[in-house]
Amino acid sequence: MHLDLLAIAAHPDDVELTCGGTLLKMAQRGYKTGILDLTAGEMGTRGTAQTRAKEAAKSAKLLSLNGAARSESPIPTFSPADSTSCVSPPSSASSVPKPSSFLTGKRATRPLPRLDSRVRGMFSGWAEQLPLEGEPYRPFKILYSISYADVRPTFVVDISAQYQRRRKAILAFSSQFRPPKSEKKSKVHLAIDRLEAEMNQLVRHYGQMIGVDYGEPFLQKELMKVDDVVKMEVRSI
Repeated sequence: MHLDLLAIAAHPDDVELTCGGTLLKMAQRGYKTGILDLTAGEMGTRGTAQTRAKEAAKSAKLLSLNGAARSESPIPTFSPADSTSCVSPPSSASSVPKPSSFLTGKRATRPLPRLDSRVRGMFSGWAEQLPLEGEPYRPFKILYSISYADVRPTFVVDISAQYQRRRKAILAFSSQFRPPKSEKKSKVHLAIDRLEAEMNQLVRHYGQMIGVDYGEPFLQKELMKVDDVVKMEVRSI
């Protein structure tokens, strides 16, 4: 399967919470999109891996996804970035795209003999097991979706038209965001109880920053190229 855009995250629902609206917007523009969850959410406090897989399938339909690619599709990537990603090497799931993109530029029949133990350690072991079949390829662009209001993004995508469907995709994970009242009463307060509301506040915040109702923020490590400064959007005054 060829995808134009792949979002990578640690857990099911992470993508929906951070860049689901953007994925939907790109799908509506005719691009083939997908999500790669690095875990099944099996260590989460709520829900089982089986339950979350069903929820993810329901969410995928709402976001008009084409699927999830794991090793051979030529794709640019999104990955959630935490607050330290702006000033230091990205951690957690956000550390996956760059080294994996490097390795997918190598053929499976060509090992990396000059990749010494220090560099291999940067890949934390998982990258050496990555199946590198097919033609070598590296994505053109790696972007990081932002989960915090105190991180200044490089740009913001207007998702005002996609917001309501994005919210339905998030709430498709009912085990996480709509648990039975009996379950909520039997447990101590969890950060996840406010997570959906907080992420909605975040997209409202960044939407207002660019003069629209809702926006999803992204971080780009390289400089952006602008050809026509007269037609740049968002007023300064």
